[in-house]
Amino acid sequence: RGGGTALDYIDRFGFLGPRLTLGHGVWLNEADLDRIAATGTHICHNCSSNFRLRSGVAPLNAFEKRGINTAIGLDEAGINDDRDMLQEMRMVLRAHRAPGMADEDVPSTGQVLRMATTGGAATTPYGSQIGTLAVGKAADLMLIDWDQLAWPYLDPETSVLDAVLQRAKSEAVDLVLVAGEVVYEGGRFTRIDRDAALRELHSSLQRPLADDEIERRALSKALLPHVRRFYAGYFDPETHQPYYLPSSRV
Repeated sequence: RGGGTALDYIDRFGFLGPRLTLGHGVWLNEADLDRIAATGTHICHNCSSNFRLRSGVAPLNAFEKRGINTAIGLDEAGINDDRDMLQEMRMVLRAHRAPGMADEDVPSTGQVLRMATTGGAATTPYGSQIGTLAVGKAADLMLIDWDQLAWPYLDPETSVLDAVLQRAKSEAVDLVLVAGEVVYEGGRFTRIDRDAALRELHSSLQRPLADDEIERRALSKALLPHVRRFYAGYFDPETHQPYYLPSSRV
């Protein structure tokens, strides 16, 4: 409808490049991906959000084969509404396991860790200071309680990275440092009173909706049929060719 793909439209304004991060990146054709790779444009992959909003499945494996820098985001729509980045990494690891036996057709735990660390760092203006542990960089790190991963049994041949990506959840995090400062330790935040903040949040949200909030809700419901009509026919299963073939009716 814009005379080309969505990426064509963006490129008309000269936006593509290492200072741009594209959110989601689900509906991109082969030429789009080639251009993203050539220009050094980043993609932020929001796996859970795409599932929840029925946005489709991003062709992550195609991103990787082209060397496109990919970050991982939550988009305020994690699969369990709990903002668990460790679980989101596991979703990314699992959602792109195309049928077959070839290892190169699925993301590895190492690739997912890279996306969540250096991949995300590269999308920021201060990427050279974060994403890895090195002298002179910000000391951003977390410690995970190994017993929570290994109990009651973990095969001794399982690598540390595999154990973390396959099993770790936010409750296994024991300590978090940001720029060298301990901000979370032993289940408690050091700079804020989490319980008090949640009580205040709960209290503030118990009030009745304001008139303008009621009006906006009514407006969104009234607009929905028009939005659906605008996008009717946008997805044509006869012409779209998926990157992944998870199943078949024949």
